[in-house]
Amino acid sequence: MNPRLKRIAVDGLRWTLGLVVLLESCELAFLPSQIRAFSNTGLPPWIRPTLAGSEIIAAALFLWPFTIVVGGYFLFVIFLLAAAVHILHGHFDVGSLAVYSMAILVCLAHRHGVERGVAHERS
Repeated sequence: MNPRLKRIAVDGLRWTLGLVVLLESCELAFLPSQIRAFSNTGLPPWIRPTLAGSEIIAAALFLWPFTIVVGGYFLFVIFLLAAAVHILHGHFDVGSLAVYSMAILVCLAHRHGVERGVAHERS
């Protein structure tokens, strides 16, 4: 694949994922309809702001160029925990969390690959 196209594709994937997660997390944190829907899940009320807040922070870190790795791993852990909670409550529709997790891994793998490739070319 053309290196320029690869960079555009992976950066586009990172920005799309980061903005989607950021928007969804803000909705969970602040929209009354989302707050009401979450209250029907049976989970303790403190989980909603904790989850939404941690996702907002992780997504922001994932979007900022200097903290992509920290934000990526933070989001990855959040998605794994969210999937586990869903499954433990009998909600097996965790496909979007799996896709988000794989997108994070692609972005992280590409970032490390670029650093190694640049270092190898200079040698």
